[in-house]
Amino acid sequence: MRILVTNDDGIYGPGLEVLEAIANELSSDVWVVAPQAEESGASHSLTLAEPLRLRQYTERRFAVKGTPTDCVVMALKKVMPEPPHLVLSGVNRGQNLADDVTYSGTIAAAMEGTALGVMSFALSQSYGFQKREKGEKPVIHWETAKRHGADVVRRLYGLPLGAGTLLNINFPDCPPERVTGVEITTQGKRDQNLLLVDERIDARGNPYFWLGFKREMSNPASGTDLRAIMDEAISVTPLHLNLTQIEVMDTLREALAKSA
Repeated sequence: MRILVTNDDGIYGPGLEVLEAIANELSSDVWVVAPQAEESGASHSLTLAEPLRLRQYTERRFAVKGTPTDCVVMALKKVMPEPPHLVLSGVNRGQNLADDVTYSGTIAAAMEGTALGVMSFALSQSYGFQKREKGEKPVIHWETAKRHGADVVRRLYGLPLGAGTLLNINFPDCPPERVTGVEITTQGKRDQNLLLVDERIDARGNPYFWLGFKREMSNPASGTDLRAIMDEAISVTPLHLNLTQIEVMDTLREALAKSA
């Protein structure tokens, strides 16, 4: 099995090393094509207004000065002599759950692999769910993704998912021995708006802004990705490239027919 490994945290991201270890458990034919710098929140963006720069480190390890989507395109169209059988994106530093999936460059890389006809999984390591003292930094349990990742991927690889389907895999915020199992989940919906704009003042007295997310606990519905992670289970959510809301199409047709 030939595997392409990529991410959105960049070629030096700690989760990329974890994902390479996972991929190496599954195959001896592993290729890495990742962004030169962090591209978190890049979503499914494609670089069109400037050239892409490709840097080669070893025979099968490359960095692209571009987005995660650019990396998958370059890997399949330029770098790899033959297409991969599987694209693995991650392991992301932080969860990609619920509303997060529309922002995520990690998921976008898997989307691009899927669009190009390759089975693709996005992997993320959750953190920030455990209670901690004020000012205490959260612990990221990379060992959880590392221990369970290869087994989960092995069990899911090759299943008939259908065209346009990718898998979003999130590992819970706990040590590996506390994982309660693997759950197939739906994409959840946060019950609060966690996006914030932090305004600051620079040395010249001018304002600048940081976008970020508040870390607040919620009470998500059973069966969702959010609930699985809160219950310390591995969440596997099938996502689809086709975003059409089928259920509302008849309503729209009827409304247009009446107003014609």
